[in-house]
Amino acid sequence: MVQYGHFDDAAREYVIDTPATPLPWINYLGNEAFFSLISNTAGGYSFYKDAKLRRITRYRYNNVPQDEGARNYYLSLMSDASAEATPVDSWSPTFLPMKTPLDSYRCRHGLGYTVIEASRKGIESEFTAFVPMGAHAEINMLTVRNTTEKPVVIDVTGSVEWCLWNAVDDSTNFQRNLSTGEVEVEQMADATLLYHKTEFKERRNHYAFFSVNEPTIGFDTARDIFLGRFNGWDSPDAITQGHAFNSIAYGWYPMAAARVRLQLDPGDARTLVFMTGYVEVPQDQKWEDASDPAKVGIINKQPAHELFARFNTMEKVEAALQELKQYWDGLLSGWQVTSGDERLDRMVNIWNQYQCMVTFNMSRSASYYESGTGRGMGFRDSNQDLLGFVHIVPARARERILDIAATQLPDGSAWHQYQPLTKLGNADIGGGFNDDPLWLVASVFAYICETGDAAILAEPVPFNNEDGSEQPLLEHLRRSVRFTMSHRGPHGLPLIGRADWNDCLNLNCFSATPGESFQTVENNDTGIAESVFIAGMFVLYGEQYAQLLEHCGASQCGMTDVSVETEVHNVRKAVAEVREAAQTAGWDGDWFVRAYDAHGNKVGTAADTEGRIFIEPQGLCVMAGIGTDNGKAQRALESTKQLLTGRWGTAILAPAYSTYRIELGEISTYPRGYKENGGIFCHNNPWISIANALVGNDDEAFAIYERTCPSYVEPYSDIHMTEPYVYCQMVAGPESPTPGQGKNSWLTGTAAWTFVNVSQYLLGVKPTLDGLLVEPHMPERFTEFTITRRWRGTEYVIHVKHTGERSMLINGQAAEGFIVPQAAAGVNHVQVDVTF
Repeated sequence: MVQYGHFDDAAREYVIDTPATPLPWINYLGNEAFFSLISNTAGGYSFYKDAKLRRITRYRYNNVPQDEGARNYYLSLMSDASAEATPVDSWSPTFLPMKTPLDSYRCRHGLGYTVIEASRKGIESEFTAFVPMGAHAEINMLTVRNTTEKPVVIDVTGSVEWCLWNAVDDSTNFQRNLSTGEVEVEQMADATLLYHKTEFKERRNHYAFFSVNEPTIGFDTARDIFLGRFNGWDSPDAITQGHAFNSIAYGWYPMAAARVRLQLDPGDARTLVFMTGYVEVPQDQKWEDASDPAKVGIINKQPAHELFARFNTMEKVEAALQELKQYWDGLLSGWQVTSGDERLDRMVNIWNQYQCMVTFNMSRSASYYESGTGRGMGFRDSNQDLLGFVHIVPARARERILDIAATQLPDGSAWHQYQPLTKLGNADIGGGFNDDPLWLVASVFAYICETGDAAILAEPVPFNNEDGSEQPLLEHLRRSVRFTMSHRGPHGLPLIGRADWNDCLNLNCFSATPGESFQTVENNDTGIAESVFIAGMFVLYGEQYAQLLEHCGASQCGMTDVSVETEVHNVRKAVAEVREAAQTAGWDGDWFVRAYDAHGNKVGTAADTEGRIFIEPQGLCVMAGIGTDNGKAQRALESTKQLLTGRWGTAILAPAYSTYRIELGEISTYPRGYKENGGIFCHNNPWISIANALVGNDDEAFAIYERTCPSYVEPYSDIHMTEPYVYCQMVAGPESPTPGQGKNSWLTGTAAWTFVNVSQYLLGVKPTLDGLLVEPHMPERFTEFTITRRWRGTEYVIHVKHTGERSMLINGQAAEGFIVPQAAAGVNHVQVDVTF
């Protein structure tokens, strides 16, 4: 057992005790438009809205060392305060990039902020990074304290390296970019602002700046001069020589560095506020004075001055940080549990919900594993993410649903991804992923269950973001369901298209060309390859669509009673047909088949030597109720436990493929035990937990939750490697050489699905169209727990006690059944007492 830190539940922080974590352990800053990633050694990058098209600071993937070059800070103990002073010692208050040994180090990752504390030779520092609410800027507040018995002179240098806006172009188009970099400098008596205005004079209306709120003794904007010819960020000439060069970048590598000198008596401390800001200006207001030819080309700095002035003192920054903390207090207060198990409570109350909000903001577009250079927002991803955050920010969930639906295509299919800046479909990846349409039904159903806002169904939404194509959102759902109904194969199962949820199961791509994309190449679409996974989805979400029609009625849906009845009948008829197909053609004897390939052969069958059983259909089919009335569901889950489940979780398939199977695609290209080829995909482990809960296997349902839950795995951080406070996408499976090793943390559907699982099925408070269903599935050792749940404007306090019998009281009155109806208008508090 090796841990590199600990949870501080009272402060809602994870405290890291060493910079030498197995991987960079990161945090996310920002909640609206400006976002940053920051590691426990201050690595990372910043962007505005879109990590590809508005990248502000540069980050090098595959860099060595891995995590440096974004925001770099240096403290230099100087020989004296003269202009000729030389450095006696220099170090980074965040450890990197200088790597000078520190006498003490501590990183505290909180909700939307990170604090790194360090000391060396009696000089203490505290570095705080966050993005204030409503601001397009990252604040870096650095406090330096002299704890020695002598006066000291400390030079503080803060720096960032600019990305030239488009992250892909920045890393490829050097013949142009090395000539385009432009900067401006404002070195004033009380502050310095260094501007990055590359490409501003032509097509762009935005610039960035780096500032400090104290007078500077020097600056640099040219990276090659700041670093020197043979140096990296760990030993810049500006630091080793003890002075800035006041360099101006003309092309090449623009950056920003500001140097401040502090003279500290024993016990004295000074606080500096550095800012990385982003500004947009109207095209007709780009210049300082457009009427003066001498000033055309000098950027309009007024918006930057206004942004700088909002946070130019320690007091203003601390007030903004307090506002941020209060914001998170409000967000998290809507779902809290007290169970007696601190590991469960901290994940449910803090970290799982926090990760759900980060995935809401980012989808899969920007992490240390998703480079932010291509994926954008996923249609499937964003709909699933909504399931985990809809209770936190329902208004923003509504907006997200309408954005997603607008990228749907007229036939009911969808762009697989869209860019968050433009909200247009990503043509590089295209569509044809046949599970995508049904996820829209899932998110809308969850939203209406949470909010009761059926009016969203009447909202006009375009197809493919084309003006004039607007139809009510309900029509988008109808076309989603109809797409699956009309795309069925020889066995009556839904056709898989390019892929279903598992993007690496490519049954219509027979690729023998190196570098060819498995997801975008369709060279063998015979209309035969089918997905049992989508069958489970259709049974589950087709029924939800029918329930929406019935519940919302003809008046809400803009339909006649007869048309509602006809639509519901037709959908349920198709659902019944697919349910039957899943239990016949989709059943292998002891588990559900995964798919049928382009030749009509089973995938995920006992008749094969490898890939005999897959996790996905066992989860979704049972969640949809398929086989719960005839023992097949229970048998499938027993097979899953026996053949797929181990110490670190439930693997995606077994046995792993040892050779490339061209008819299966990318799934068989990975080494055994990794990713889709036998890895433990944390994303779909909650489906198996939910399925076990639904059939009454409560102990196994919770055991599945524990195996991938970060706070339960924390003692094994040396094995797991990824952050012990958030979920990762994948854990190396039992057939790999490194079982238990995590990869791809933070941006994963695991966050949303795990919160759905633990909140709605294990702890058992599930919003429905008719009220809150209270049906816990916790192990007997949880004898008593209390949930506080804000729902539709009312606080429900639900006290649950394990007695072996079922009963429910609502405000002291016995209830029939276990659905708590929505409280009357004006009722702020409802007390619910449940036994199970």
